[in-house]
Amino acid sequence: MNFTRWSARLPGTQRRSAARSDRGAVPAARGESGQQSDPANDPATGAASAPEASEDPRPPALEDLSLRELVRQLPALVALLYGPDHRVAYVNDAYVTAFGPRTTGAPAATELPELEELGLLPLMDQVLRSGTSRTVKSRRTPKGGSYTITCTPLDTPDGGGVLVFAADVTDHADAAERLRAAERRQRETAVTLQRSLLPQELEQPDDLRLAATYQPGGKDAAVGGDWYDVITLGAGRTALVIGDVMGRGVRAAAVMGQLRTAVRAYARLDLPPHEVLQLLDGLASEIDASQIATCVYAVHDPNEGRLVYASAGHLPILVRHEDGMVSRAEDHTGPPLGTGGWMHTSGTIGLPPGSTAVLYTDGLVERRREDIDEGVAALERALSGATGTPQVVCDRLMRALGITTDHDDDVAVLVVQHPSRKGHDAELFRNAALELLGGIEATPRARAFATGVLSSWRFPTELRDLGVLAASELVANSLQHGMPPMRLRLRRTDRRLIIEVTDGDDHLPRRRRADPGDEAGRGISIVATIASSWGSRRTPGGGKAVWCEFALPD
Repeated sequence: MNFTRWSARLPGTQRRSAARSDRGAVPAARGESGQQSDPANDPATGAASAPEASEDPRPPALEDLSLRELVRQLPALVALLYGPDHRVAYVNDAYVTAFGPRTTGAPAATELPELEELGLLPLMDQVLRSGTSRTVKSRRTPKGGSYTITCTPLDTPDGGGVLVFAADVTDHADAAERLRAAERRQRETAVTLQRSLLPQELEQPDDLRLAATYQPGGKDAAVGGDWYDVITLGAGRTALVIGDVMGRGVRAAAVMGQLRTAVRAYARLDLPPHEVLQLLDGLASEIDASQIATCVYAVHDPNEGRLVYASAGHLPILVRHEDGMVSRAEDHTGPPLGTGGWMHTSGTIGLPPGSTAVLYTDGLVERRREDIDEGVAALERALSGATGTPQVVCDRLMRALGITTDHDDDVAVLVVQHPSRKGHDAELFRNAALELLGGIEATPRARAFATGVLSSWRFPTELRDLGVLAASELVANSLQHGMPPMRLRLRRTDRRLIIEVTDGDDHLPRRRRADPGDEAGRGISIVATIASSWGSRRTPGGGKAVWCEFALPD
């Protein structure tokens, strides 16, 4: 095989017909005998040639260079193949160093197994047929080397051939793999942190059925700061929270964890939703002024059959009614947390028995090149036909909105159902209320009312007596320290007895130690001692509610 004839047709080379005698001074200067002459002592040039020696030399022409020598010394791997069997015509020194010497004239399938390992034989067939160059990047050999390979077609009188040019990119590929591994570890750390900060098990209040799901973004998406929570407030009331910290990675997850902890602390104060968001707004600025977050905080009271909520830049709550109609909570939305300077307000949306509420983050409905309102409308359509348990509804919404493991954003969904109870199940959930009118005679009337109601509910004698005592003490405390209007409310669920007294004074009671000579100060202590839990809160219209709970026997 005459390699000179092949090399003359490599891209970028042209055979010139000009005689080399036109540049005969160049070979003469080199000296054919192998001896180098000194220009300073050369009588043919003399001193007159000295000034020319300081000038820039003429750049060498391609014809003056040995292409075989250039290809041999290239650091990249070069293999020259010819014919339909891709027989070996030439491999350079770099190729020999990488894969060992090769016999010319043998087919590549047997003589160059590394090309088959790299998956290049079909590619070379395609290059030979189409006459178009093809490049593959970062192909890794079984020994661990990585190469970016270009296959270029060659036209020769003996038939077509392929020039294989392989650049060793092992260091670059290893660095990229280390970077990807570091990103995977960072993502796994963020996912672990995110999941550890979310509720490990949802609280299940007596009157609601709940399910939630969290799915981090796909492998190429960094973990965000989506979170949700369910907090039982006492007296049958439940706080529902969902939020989204702007940003990605461990930092967003850490901010999310701090906000979630703060929400639980503020919820224990039993404040209205807008006041909770007001406190969170100031805290978000202190945690990290560069991070903002959206949040919805809603409270469900079984006695009212509605959600009282406040939103800080978050997407609206959706409620599916028993007939399939879907309503959207759109009012009372302020700017995201951390922006400051805004007075949040609370709104309401009905959650009657048989209805389902959905709280969600933007990852569920937001799509690129699509308005987010279209995503919310798609969620409404999916929710209108979603029935079943909360977990079934949650899964159906995820599937309907096309959420997969490769989704490009975090998704958090909280589904809340207020079941419609009938028959024996309804007998386990009862309410009774008494308006407290008059003066000191209200206490014995409340005691008689509680005795009759608890007896009709067939409570054990011990529990009935404790309930009557608690009702008497709460009513007496309200008569002494409160003001009209006053009401006693008794409520039972399948798990507890709740006693609540409301009045028009907003001063919250506190438990204190009474001295032996004190005539007052023991009522709340008695209630706290005999009840499973107790608490108080201010009511929206002014006034307060004081309550206690008793766990029902199994």
